[in-house]
Amino acid sequence: MSGLLTALRLAACALAFAVLIGPHWLSLRFGRGRVAAHAPALFHRVCLWMFGVRVTQSGTPPAPGEPALVLSNHISWLDIAALGSLRPLSFVAKSEIAGWPLIGTLARLQRTVFIDRARRSHTASVNATVGSRLAAGDLIVLFAEGTTGDGNRILPFRSSLVGAARAAIQAEGARLDRIRLQPLAITYPRRNGLPLDRNERPEVAWYGDMELAPHLALFVRGGPIDVHVVWGAPISFEAGTDRKVATALAEAQVRAAMRRAVTGRPEPPAPCEERREPAGPTADLGAAGLPAI
Repeated sequence: MSGLLTALRLAACALAFAVLIGPHWLSLRFGRGRVAAHAPALFHRVCLWMFGVRVTQSGTPPAPGEPALVLSNHISWLDIAALGSLRPLSFVAKSEIAGWPLIGTLARLQRTVFIDRARRSHTASVNATVGSRLAAGDLIVLFAEGTTGDGNRILPFRSSLVGAARAAIQAEGARLDRIRLQPLAITYPRRNGLPLDRNERPEVAWYGDMELAPHLALFVRGGPIDVHVVWGAPISFEAGTDRKVATALAEAQVRAAMRRAVTGRPEPPAPCEERREPAGPTADLGAAGLPAI
């Protein structure tokens, strides 16, 4: 991609931002309306289209207006735009992002919930905030690994912020008896129409100590990217649900989806003492105190 073309595409994204920010801010300031809900998705779609990023999805996402806490893996800053382009939603993000130029503004406009990871006591406050948003019908995305990975593997999911689901139920009492936990896998299967192999995926990923600006430049020069989003089988979280068990079930689904994307093979069945037919992804939820939706 030439320097001139890159500059023109960046200018187009800036223009889209300038056009949308005014109505979007007013909609947030004076009440949540369709503009506030859909403007971020429109902005993400414009920018992804400008840079040749194609987003596809499979599975069954939550219905419009259905509250859900999405537990997702995290590979790159591009995950934000890819997921944000699909539908109105918000993210949980580290507090440092709020101070980043432009990106912090975009995050606030998308009603991101920020968490100070240096303060363990902040978790309870964030859970309460996310819980109130879930009770109001929002779709909140939590990158449950707590950091980004290299695109080849899933890091262990953290369960502390899954307590937001219980906070939503407790806040609403009899009106809300369960929250949908939604496993979600983000994968980057192709670039320039060709499958990415194990050595190429880390070039798309933004992880470790990578600087953002050089990675953005590499992304611009690299050519069109395909992103595929897999919505897993939902997990019903009730007041008595063990958040660690629920998080482990979500992680297993995301890990299986990633394995299929990376190797083309399904996740092998876990060993067990009794011989029985493989069960579906929600078959054992009852035994864990997690009724399937």
